[in-house]
Amino acid sequence: MMPRRVMIEGVGKRFGARWAVEEVDFALAPGECVGLLGHNGAGKTTLIKMMLGLLRPDRGRLSVFGGDPAGEAGREIRRRIGYLPENVSLYPSLSGTETLTFFARLKGVPATAALPLLARVGLSAEAAARPVGTYSKGMRQRLALAQALLGGPELLLLDEPTTGLDPSLRLEFYRLLRALRGEGVSVVISSHQLAELEGEVDRVVVLNAGRKVADGDLALLRARLDARPELRIRLDGRGPAPAGWEPLAPGLYARRVSEAELGAVLAALPAGAEGIEIRRPSLDDLYAALLARALLERHGEGR
Repeated sequence: MMPRRVMIEGVGKRFGARWAVEEVDFALAPGECVGLLGHNGAGKTTLIKMMLGLLRPDRGRLSVFGGDPAGEAGREIRRRIGYLPENVSLYPSLSGTETLTFFARLKGVPATAALPLLARVGLSAEAAARPVGTYSKGMRQRLALAQALLGGPELLLLDEPTTGLDPSLRLEFYRLLRALRGEGVSVVISSHQLAELEGEVDRVVVLNAGRKVADGDLALLRARLDARPELRIRLDGRGPAPAGWEPLAPGLYARRVSEAELGAVLAALPAGAEGIEIRRPSLDDLYAALLARALLERHGEGR
């Protein structure tokens, strides 16, 4: 069995009378990338803080690298973790180089090993010499990412990591992430940018009101929700709609089929069909459906 860098079993965290996280199970293997999804207040940041050892669970078991991050081994465990918080606070009067050197000292990393990270995240030597107070949002985010990479972490916990990055820099960010994963780094990404996570994460974990409501790759979630692809075709529009097809606009027709049926339907398309398009439910669609189902189940429990 593949070793687990993170093991979470029945974990719960309470603040007063409210459970921010309740009965959550979660595991993360080397090189695996998981998207942690949920609305604001769903428990994502609380779960990340427990993995960092900044909060201790009130119930259940949680281990990182086989130890308790909130226990005596916490400091050594955190040396092996890179963390990028959603809201990064940096000293505006320090340069990028001075900022990274400061964080390197805190983590016990030589500055000589830290400074190449500035180039790796796309900050030029000229930008690194300037005060952080002159940086754009995207530049501050790249500097914060360099901070998270200090010491060659084996586990990255990233909270909204692409905030402030333009599309080209987002592509660069995920290219870097794929390289790190190839080196065996495990990654947890908490993000509201669901569309950009497709194709970049191995699976998603969805939280709602502190509870885990889904855990799996997109194919598994589509099957669980019976989220069928939509097949669209164009015809000349002069005749009646073909049997089993729904008219969307003049000459445009759609039909929802299961993945198992898709091949047979494509092989038997109406004569003259063109502009064939297959639309599979996106991660945004699946997320909305999962939250809607969770809401219905909660109302059912309350009756």
